Amino acid sequence: MVSTNSTTAFNNVFLFLLVISVVLLAAITFTMIYFVIKYNRKKNPTPVNIESHLLLEITWIVIPTALVLAMFYYGWIGFTSMRTVPPDAMTVKATGRMWSWQFEYENGIKSKELKVPLGKPVKLLITSLDVLHSLFIPVYRIKEDAVPGRETYLWFLPDKEGEYDLFCSEYCGVQHSSMISKVIVIGEDDFHAWYREAGRTETGAKEEGTLSGDKLLEDRGCLDCHSVDGTIEVGPSFKGLFGRKVVVTSGGKERELIADETYIKKSIIHPDADVVKGFDDIMPSQEENVTNEELDVIIEYLKELR
Repeated sequence: MVSTNSTTAFNNVFLFLLVISVVLLAAITFTMIYFVIKYNRKKNPTPVNIESHLLLEITWIVIPTALVLAMFYYGWIGFTSMRTVPPDAMTVKATGRMWSWQFEYENGIKSKELKVPLGKPVKLLITSLDVLHSLFIPVYRIKEDAVPGRETYLWFLPDKEGEYDLFCSEYCGVQHSSMISKVIVIGEDDFHAWYREAGRTETGAKEEGTLSGDKLLEDRGCLDCHSVDGTIEVGPSFKGLFGRKVVVTSGGKERELIADETYIKKSIIHPDADVVKGFDDIMPSQEENVTNEELDVIIEYLKELR
């Protein structure tokens, strides 16, 4: 029977293994001390050849085998629970990227934090835009790799309101340690109110042409590597970029370009084509992360940072 809460299954497996480990540690330690005392050289000056003991040999074959099978059984229960998603689970797409997470809901909402309703199973469809990441939520005992070009999944049951840490547990580059987000668990009514309002706001902004450039940069993870105040981070700063001359490396050769609309769009969609001098070629393509309309909004915002 599959547990309705995978966290409980994982806790049970951990406690079972812990108990076995403690019992074995105590038994082995006691036996070692006992043998040291009983077979001390002073008490046994003449060595004695000890013949085989059939019952003992059978015992140390049967007991370890039984323990291994028991550990496998409980581990299988936990694995089955983790891979069997309840049919009423809410689906959210989780995308890892250097160096932040993006969560996309079924109504189109995109967020850097995972907001979920209390008591509702949540299924995460996990992928990566660039390198190997690993989504880890310690409080729910779940972890799953985010693999480029492949979709994996896991699920959990939010059973208590609050904010919980969400990490990347696979070293993914220079800012791996900053790839931290939150799981925010709120009441079901509050979640549905937020879900409807956020969905209307995002849809309305697209229809009315009022998308915000600074919000797009934040939501799409651009500000994890670039700044808007002139600070140099992993990538060049956006401040004063538009209309400025930049030296880039293209096909192994340096050349000078003007950071106009064409250059910025190309740098976002095909960042490896023209790499700014002094920076590493590590930015993944954002072709699937932004639409043409959003690109235009971002460029207009960058013009204001001149």
